[in-house]
Amino acid sequence: MAYVITEKCLGERYGSCVAVCPVDCIYPGEYQGKEFMVIDPTVCITCGACLPECPIAAIVESEDYDPAYAKINADLSPSYKDNPKVPERPKDDPPRRPENKLVQ
Repeated sequence: MAYVITEKCLGERYGSCVAVCPVDCIYPGEYQGKEFMVIDPTVCITCGACLPECPIAAIVESEDYDPAYAKINADLSPSYKDNPKVPERPKDDPPRRPENKLVQ
């Protein structure tokens, strides 16, 4: 089972997860008109490197935790795959969405 980037990333996109991914399976793009990232389930090796890197806990460790966003990640991955990498946003940059909180 692959890791999944959830709705919490929508409009946030810190990008810190990309730098630690050993198989380059995290791609940027836009979803619902907002910045977003996805994890390609066909490439993810479930190593867990990305999980602690997200400052707003937008990544879950199994498709079972968020089946809807697991499908979105899988569906969008092919079209996001060739998008250029995004610069990392500072982890201490406050979330743009008020419902998101920085995790320590």
